[in-house]
Amino acid sequence: MKLPFELFLALRYLKPKREFVWVITLLSLLGVVLGVGVLVVVISVFRGFERDIREKVIGFTAHVTVLNYGILSHPEELYPKIEALPGVQAVSPFVGGPVLVEFHQRISTPFVRGVDPELENKAMGLARYVVEGEFLLEGEAVLVGRAFADRNGIAVGDKLMIFSPRHFEEMRKGAERGEKVAFLPTELLVTGIFNTGYGVYDENFILTSLEMAQYMYNIDEGVHGIAVRLSDPMRAEATRDAINAFLKRPARAQTWMDLNRQLFGAIATERNVMFFLLVFIIVVAGFGLTSTLITLTVQKSREIGLAKALGATEGQVIRVFVLYGLVVGVVGTVLGLAGGLLLTEFRNQAASILAKVLGVEIFPYEIYHFAEIPAEVHWGTVMVISVSAIAICSLAAFLPAWRAAWLEPARALRYE
Repeated sequence: MKLPFELFLALRYLKPKREFVWVITLLSLLGVVLGVGVLVVVISVFRGFERDIREKVIGFTAHVTVLNYGILSHPEELYPKIEALPGVQAVSPFVGGPVLVEFHQRISTPFVRGVDPELENKAMGLARYVVEGEFLLEGEAVLVGRAFADRNGIAVGDKLMIFSPRHFEEMRKGAERGEKVAFLPTELLVTGIFNTGYGVYDENFILTSLEMAQYMYNIDEGVHGIAVRLSDPMRAEATRDAINAFLKRPARAQTWMDLNRQLFGAIATERNVMFFLLVFIIVVAGFGLTSTLITLTVQKSREIGLAKALGATEGQVIRVFVLYGLVVGVVGTVLGLAGGLLLTEFRNQAASILAKVLGVEIFPYEIYHFAEIPAEVHWGTVMVISVSAIAICSLAAFLPAWRAAWLEPARALRYE
């Protein structure tokens, strides 16, 4: 098959006779491969990390939460108004806050969350996270997270001693009266262990019935908030605004995005910063390609002069060297994409191998709270990375191409 003159010459120049020029070309190609491959892996892991955190947050917390920054005294008055809003599937009151837990002389400070089991299953579906025991929250029952149970050696059937605000309030009142108050902690039976897969929840939350939490916080029939589940979590802002329209301050509705804005904002910022930093790997490879082509144009000045003397136009000469950069960019991008996608697919196996070889955890659970490295390949982002890499390589070739195009044939052939 006959190739166009420009492409034929560009492919011929990709095999330079001088070894050091070939080495520079190869290094430029490897720079593009590494830049594209690392970009695909890093951006995919960041997107997977953000997706999994979003799913865990939505799975364990409400899509919209009504809070009073204190106590909602008559929450039942709000239920019909909230349920009447478009897209609302269920509402569930809750009581929550920190408590002291004693088990086998070990003290922990988790957050207790008191819920109505029937309403909570409709609103949040927390029963699906139970991996041991059963979702039983009646009377003096409690559910604990997998990580919390492992850390404290807790099993289904054990009893926890809970020191709550009610006890400290009794102590304070006794001290004001000048009396020594003796009290027994609340004893709760572990009926189940849940595992959301997100360590922040599994390590720091315990669940009990709404009535028990109200007792521990000494708030009678009041609640700390109302959880609202929507058919579409991404329409939470519209529901929040509709609820705030009839709420009396200081009660306000907040979305899951509002309550986790700093977390998701930090992830997005880190992803964008990493994208721009890693793009510079490709830019550096582009500079290497530019230096290669400058050297090549000096070496091939006589051939360029001869081609122009035979009728080659400036545009054809420019296209020769731009196609040189384009070929390097395309080949490097294809190889980088293949390597990046392959490493993304087997990321956990690769992390295990590196951990054994280097003795360092690549994705430590203690920091990220995920058992495995999450990843999500977004093909739109992959396309942006590919086009950017090819464009950078093509632009890197333009300056040497422009210099070669305006080379005077007479000067190039003077000593021939």
